[in-house]
Amino acid sequence: MGTITAAAAGTWQLGDLTVNRMGFGAMRLTANADGSPSDRGRAIAVLRRAVELGVNHIDTAAFYFSPLRSANELINRALSPYPEGLVIVTKVGPGKDPSGEWLPMARPDQLRGQVEENLRQLGRDHLDVVNLRVYGPEPLAEHFGALAELRDAGLIRHLGVSAVRLHQVAEARAIAPVVCVQNSYGLGYRLSNDALIRDCAAHGTAFVPFFSLATSAREAGATGAEHDEVRAVAREHGVTPAQVRLAWTLHRGPNVLAIPGTGNPDHLTQNVAAAALRLTEHDLARLESVHQAAT
Repeated sequence: MGTITAAAAGTWQLGDLTVNRMGFGAMRLTANADGSPSDRGRAIAVLRRAVELGVNHIDTAAFYFSPLRSANELINRALSPYPEGLVIVTKVGPGKDPSGEWLPMARPDQLRGQVEENLRQLGRDHLDVVNLRVYGPEPLAEHFGALAELRDAGLIRHLGVSAVRLHQVAEARAIAPVVCVQNSYGLGYRLSNDALIRDCAAHGTAFVPFFSLATSAREAGATGAEHDEVRAVAREHGVTPAQVRLAWTLHRGPNVLAIPGTGNPDHLTQNVAAAALRLTEHDLARLESVHQAAT
């Protein structure tokens, strides 16, 4: 059997951009689990291997950095000149000072500077997709409107929103097209997003969960606190629990995209291979009971 690629999960449209539903998140490239700086050569190798494995949707942000590493800079170094068809999605709103401390949410008039920071780090003349990351249920019209102006100016191709509630997505759609919604979600985690996934499907909008490998807000496997049913399904398919979780995520709907992140080449290969894992109706029913039982 040949190497499984990201194409095994099928594709989805982010506006006029076609991406494989199995993508890659860059957040974990900048530091190891213990907080020490990642190995630069290894991070670059992981990015290049991801593209070799068919990943054409990479999620990043200017605020993904550690004292010695910047995710955007690693992406630029690894992949520039960028292959045709590669879609890089970034996000603005939050920010960090040079020491890594979080700053208050950017004002609408500060978003252009954040967009330009991403352009500079990535070495691009425009950004494929920019998500507005918000905090809390407050109106986002002023911020999203500022990004819509930058889209009209040609700095951004498409817009999305992140860490939002249903009413905020509707608010954003009234201002400009929303090609994706990026929220924290996974098997048994943030069940409130189930309704949002259905809403996105009805509008042809991608739902892009992050932390889709989380168990009770902790990374699956990191604590060994994996659900017995997930382990059982994994055993029956001869795969890892993390692969089951990724496959379950993709089974939530054709508009659901996965962006698992890792700095480990072996984990990358396993994550991408989950694109080909087909869960049976029986598997999905068992996993749904795990999902619904979560608090």
